[in-house]
Amino acid sequence: MGIVISLLVLSFLIFFHELGHFTAARFFGVQVDVFSIGFGKKLYSRMIGKTEWAFSLIPLGGYVKMKGQDDADPTAMSSDADSYNSKKPWERIVILLAGPFANFLLAFLLYLAISAIGVPKLLPIVGTVGENTPALSAGLLKGDRLLAVDGAPIEYWEEIGERINESSKSILALLVLRDSRQITLQITPKVIQDKNIFEEPIERKIIGITPLGEQIIVTYGFFDGLGYAWSETQKASVLIFKSVQKLITGAVSSDKIGGVITIVDITSQASSAGIVALLFFTALISVNLGVLNLLPIPALDGGHIMFNLYEMIRGRAPSEAVLYRLTVGGWAILFGLMFLGLYNDINRLMGTGG
Repeated sequence: MGIVISLLVLSFLIFFHELGHFTAARFFGVQVDVFSIGFGKKLYSRMIGKTEWAFSLIPLGGYVKMKGQDDADPTAMSSDADSYNSKKPWERIVILLAGPFANFLLAFLLYLAISAIGVPKLLPIVGTVGENTPALSAGLLKGDRLLAVDGAPIEYWEEIGERINESSKSILALLVLRDSRQITLQITPKVIQDKNIFEEPIERKIIGITPLGEQIIVTYGFFDGLGYAWSETQKASVLIFKSVQKLITGAVSSDKIGGVITIVDITSQASSAGIVALLFFTALISVNLGVLNLLPIPALDGGHIMFNLYEMIRGRAPSEAVLYRLTVGGWAILFGLMFLGLYNDINRLMGTGG
């Protein structure tokens, strides 16, 4: 069942991305010949108007084939009024941007749905106090509820670490609720060497406590939900952009790249954890698709945008020979990344991966 849900999620994300291209293309009067979910042999297709809508054999992507635009043969152009080639470069760029934009919009809508369903949050109640820690020295006890750090209010557990690490003071004042009364404790956080999500060494301040585990479901009204959805979409976008940047610069090892097996596995796990977890992961993958498609690699939206920017600046398009060579090179890069992701997936399944 998890695999079925994973494939449905991937197909839905691809559909939304391609729908962005389709909508923008039709807005500018471009004929769309094929709208396919998946690649390869068509398993099912139906003509609606002048467009062939299809499900294809390999569910690892999808495409919109516009008149006069073909990634498989970049020299196959058309000068007809309803062709992609006949449109101004800025119009083509809008069509190209519409796919990634659709992914960011979908992520925003998913986060908005999550805000209405309810976001699980850990309450800032102490579960355990570690031995030889600043928390033990300061007198924190199990069951204490943290209300503020140096005057900054605390509502949820995740905010404790944020407030402590944001402060430049060496000694902090903790406002604590204990047995229905408020007390203030002085604490000196300990600085440790740690690693961030990219496995890079960082310094982090800790006080040595773990949560009790009590949760609350936080639901947002419509306008607060809009703010929450915007914030989460921004955070997810920055995370993916930084991840790509660190992969390119080598700060993150290439063995961290995951392929379709990893996506299916994590989607399956998320679906078994509940609808909110599934929506969170789907939103993150949607942002991931949007960011990756903006990379300036020929055969991706970002590569085509670069071609059109070149045409806007130089007043003429790159030669057919250059387009062909760059597009073939782009496909080589994409297939190389796909095989690397698959190789890493297999290594992880065999227990030999990083």
